[in-house]
Amino acid sequence: MKFNNLLKTSAVAAVMVSLGASATLAQTFTLRVGSGHPDGPSVYVSDVANFFVPEVKRRVAEETSYQIEFVEGYGGAIVGVADTLEAVQDGILDIGAYCMCFETSKLFLHNFPYWAPFGPQGSAEQVAAVRAVYDQVPWLTEQFTSQYAQELLGLHGWDNYHLGTTDPWETIADLQGVKVGGAGPNLPWLEFAGAVPVQSTLPEGYLSLQTGVYNGWLMFPSAYLGFKYYEPAPHYTLVGFGAMAVNALTMNSRSLSRLPEEVQQIIREVGAAYEAGAGASLDARQASGLTGLRDAGAIITEISEELRTEWATSMAEFPRQQVADANGRGMPATEVMSLYLKAVADQGYDWPFEYTLE
Repeated sequence: MKFNNLLKTSAVAAVMVSLGASATLAQTFTLRVGSGHPDGPSVYVSDVANFFVPEVKRRVAEETSYQIEFVEGYGGAIVGVADTLEAVQDGILDIGAYCMCFETSKLFLHNFPYWAPFGPQGSAEQVAAVRAVYDQVPWLTEQFTSQYAQELLGLHGWDNYHLGTTDPWETIADLQGVKVGGAGPNLPWLEFAGAVPVQSTLPEGYLSLQTGVYNGWLMFPSAYLGFKYYEPAPHYTLVGFGAMAVNALTMNSRSLSRLPEEVQQIIREVGAAYEAGAGASLDARQASGLTGLRDAGAIITEISEELRTEWATSMAEFPRQQVADANGRGMPATEVMSLYLKAVADQGYDWPFEYTLE
C-alpha cells in the first residue's frame, strides 16, 4: 500500500515538472522576470515591478484556476543591461525588460526613433508614433520571435533627453572636445556637435562623471535625478532631443507556450496595458524629475530655439545614413523611417528641422 502511494506521489511530481515554466505547485507557475536597470530610477523597470508583475498575479488568481509567482531580479541581479535580450532567448529569464539601445547589432532597426532627434517632446506622443510604425511593419515584432525566441509583450521608453555636464556651456562650440557619455544610438548626436561620445551605461555614470572619465551625460530627468548625476555634474541643460520609445518587455516563447492559454492571454493583455500606460508614466516622471533636480540644487538652463534648430539642422544627413545602413542589412528601414516621420507629422508636431529621406 505504501509502495502504491509512493508511485502515485512520484507520478504527480512528474506531471508538475512536465508543465514547464517552473511549476512549483499543481496550480502555480513561477516565472523569472528581470532587467539590467534598477527599479526606481528607471521608469520602464518600475512599471514592470509596480504594474505588470502585480497585475498579472492579480488577474491570473481572479480569472483562472491558476496562480502565478514571480522571481524578480532588477538592477543587474540576474543579468546586465546589455545581456537581457540574450537571457530571455536562452531561458535564463522568462520575461525581460531592456533598452534596445544596447542591442544595436541585433535590434538595429528598432532604434529608429534615435535617428530623428528633436522629435516629440512628450512620451505619450512618442510611444503612439512608434506603435503606429510597429502596427504597420510586422517585421519589427516578428523579428523577436523568428530570431530571438521571444515574444514582444509591450513597448516602453525614456522620457525627453537633455544634457547634463560638469561645467556650463552656451553654444555648440563650447562642447567641442568635451567627453560625454551615452547609451549607443544617441552618441552620433554628440559627434555632430563636436563633442567626444563615450559608450556607457547608467550604473557606470556617477563614478565616471566624478572621476572625469567624461564630463557630461545625455540623460532624461528621471534617471539624472534617480542616479544623482547632478552631484558630480550639476549643470543640466534642457536641449529637447526628444522622448524615445526604444524599450521592450519580452517573454521567452517556450515559457509562454507552456502556460495555459487563458494565462497566456492575460500576460499579453497586461503587456499591452503596460505599453498603454508608458507615455503617461514617463511624462509624469519627466515633470517630477525636473522638479526634483531643482530641489536638489541642479543648475537648470534651456537652449534657445535658434540653437536647437542649428543642432538639428547639422544632423540633416543622419536619418538617411542610418536608413542606408539598415537597408544594407536587409531590413525594411526606408518603410519604417518614412512611416515614423509621417506618424510624428500627423500628430502636428513642429520639428526644429524637418528630416527627409530624399
